Amino acid sequence: MSGRAVSFIAVLLAGAAAAVLHAAVRAAADDDAQGELTGGATTVHADGRNAFSFPAANLSDEERTRFVIGNSFFRRNWVQAPASTTARDGLGPHFIARSCGGCHAQDGRAAPPVFRKGLSDEQPVGLLLRLSVPGKDLHGAPRPEPVYGDQFANLAIRGVKPEGQVVMRWKEISGRFADGTGYTLKKPIYDFRKLAYGPMSDDVMVSPRIAPQLIGAGLLEAIPEQEILNNAAAQASAPGPIKGQPNRVWDAYARREMIGRFGWKANVATLAHQTASAFAGDIGITSSVFPGESCTPAQKDCLSAKNGGDPETGVEIDDETLENVIFYQAVLAPPTRRLKDGTLIAKGQQLFTQAQCAACHRPSYTTGASPFPSLSSMALQGQKIWPYTDLLLHDMGDQLADGRADFAASGKQWRTPPLWGIGLLKDVNGHTRLMHDGRADGVLEAILWHGGEAEASKQQVLKMTGSERAALVKFVESL
Repeated sequence: MSGRAVSFIAVLLAGAAAAVLHAAVRAAADDDAQGELTGGATTVHADGRNAFSFPAANLSDEERTRFVIGNSFFRRNWVQAPASTTARDGLGPHFIARSCGGCHAQDGRAAPPVFRKGLSDEQPVGLLLRLSVPGKDLHGAPRPEPVYGDQFANLAIRGVKPEGQVVMRWKEISGRFADGTGYTLKKPIYDFRKLAYGPMSDDVMVSPRIAPQLIGAGLLEAIPEQEILNNAAAQASAPGPIKGQPNRVWDAYARREMIGRFGWKANVATLAHQTASAFAGDIGITSSVFPGESCTPAQKDCLSAKNGGDPETGVEIDDETLENVIFYQAVLAPPTRRLKDGTLIAKGQQLFTQAQCAACHRPSYTTGASPFPSLSSMALQGQKIWPYTDLLLHDMGDQLADGRADFAASGKQWRTPPLWGIGLLKDVNGHTRLMHDGRADGVLEAILWHGGEAEASKQQVLKMTGSERAALVKFVESL
């Protein structure tokens, strides 16, 4: 039996053991003032490298089987057509990864390339660069760059040219805390070379996006829409600079405009759309939702490449397989909080609230129904969850601005990311890179990048003592 098959069975057995404790977990979730059970009854007690890879603790046996099937197609590589089996052929023509797990390693977060002497030409894995030019498409999405499309692809199948290479360098930004302790932040700057199809438009806008961890995604999708609108209304009526706004985006599955929840600019409404779009844009795998290859008219070799997949429909991933991958992501469980050093964590929580961090990083919700029940689970409904996000867009200032609008999001706005699981990132992925492009090394650096609406909160952190800063970080890393 292969090691991969053994790992799938281990997931099932671990999930079955968790299911035995479901009644006790449900009872504990009803009295969970500290939010230890981050996902309510779905929460798993897990740490280490596999902490983000377990199914919700309260799934049925049938759902666990579906989870394993979705997992297999999430992790395994797709190959160039024609292959000996059509089950996984159709890669490309252009792509940035060969599998979903190629970017979301261990269902976790990607990191930017390692920089040496301030420069890197190592090609990013799990960091994509969105491209657009001024204007919008029919649904209000950014208008793709006419030669290179809506994202840069630095890999291609045989017989097709990669679009080019990404070059990155750092710009150092130094500062000091009020107690005199110095710090240095590193701002990444992006460029392209070896462009295969000629120059890009002079007015091209570029936005880096790192692949985030996936835990609790289905729970976020099950937060009632009215709760997100309530967050915006509460912030609008409160004094101070924090005035979050929902993004409104086109969803290809629902075929209508919805409130955005996913993506660094809340530019995606549902996991279904996100997954089908990523298959098409990141791996080059077409589906009934996104049946066209990501080739522009200027890319003749891409347009003429042989397609894989179903001989009748022409698509490369069938609906059932795609839906299993969506289901897999929807039921990935958030792990419990780590509450060791409780006194220090309590102090950090007090400072977190005092600095108005909770105004955007709203601690908890009770979930409702998912928009597509067949792609989710009843186990996600009615759960008290602790993701620490308002799912709104906020102006984060000039230093974080990418200058690229995305539906209703401006070039300075970013979605408040959920904080659950941050303390396990190093165990799972071996790094602590945070923010939309991985520029921040750890929680404190991420705070120091805050500006715009969060400038006053950052200033409060700058005035904290070293021990207070340590307590604040300890609290965030416990979530």
